[in-house]
Amino acid sequence: MHVITQKDVENVIQKRIETGHKGTFGRVSVIGGNANMGGAAIMAVQAAVKAGAGLTTCISHKANLTALHARVPEAMFIDYFDNDALCKSVSQSNVVVVGPGLGTDETAKQVFSSVLKNANQTLIIDGSAITMLAEDDRLKKLTPSAKIIFTPHEIEWQRLSGLSQAEQTPAKNAAKALELNADVVLKKHGTEIYHLSGKCSKLTIGGPYMSTGGMGDTLTGICAAFLSQFKGDQDQILDAAVYTHSDIANLLAKERYVVLPSEIADNLQKYMKHRCNGQIL
Repeated sequence: MHVITQKDVENVIQKRIETGHKGTFGRVSVIGGNANMGGAAIMAVQAAVKAGAGLTTCISHKANLTALHARVPEAMFIDYFDNDALCKSVSQSNVVVVGPGLGTDETAKQVFSSVLKNANQTLIIDGSAITMLAEDDRLKKLTPSAKIIFTPHEIEWQRLSGLSQAEQTPAKNAAKALELNADVVLKKHGTEIYHLSGKCSKLTIGGPYMSTGGMGDTLTGICAAFLSQFKGDQDQILDAAVYTHSDIANLLAKERYVVLPSEIADNLQKYMKHRCNGQIL
């Protein structure tokens, strides 16, 4: 199993071309945030913007619009009840994130169904979207044309894979990822990434100071931004995004008992600048 290192990040984060513009660095759509859990989608959007996605759209319940624009004015917004606009944004995006704070009610299922039908490049399925897919046979029958990435924690992976936590060995996880035709970022102490290519990667950094709600939402936003803007080996790009998330937390934990997800997002721009230049923070 490949151990992800700082070198993987430095190989991915490249100097931006002089003629680059917002269209050069990819379109990301984040679908999530019902009326009660808007923070999850907002944190994913914030991370995507600060990690360098060129154009980022939040597709959420309209109750979250004011909070979103107060926190991330760079993001665009679509009410997720506007199905035509939702479908258009999803179909035009290089990377789509679905699930943060979306919930599992009938509205969430309808929104998720539209995403599955229209995503055509890279689709990151996170949070409650994983639970819905695991439990709803109607959704299982929808097979998007996009490359799929699941980002479950161990309990969500149990629901999706049918493997109990005790059964979640690297060999069984890798086999299940292939069966699901997807990459899997299994979030835990020592996060493991099972790539559809057959490559397996492991994270050896991070710690309990990251145990705060919203940490996974921030991770998906970083993954989306990296995959939307960087070219090359998609396995290495995903590995670099996962490492970046925990490496920033490690650096902040030197002076903090608890590291907040929003603090990781706030440090992305400086961190990526330094890693691009191969500097040591």
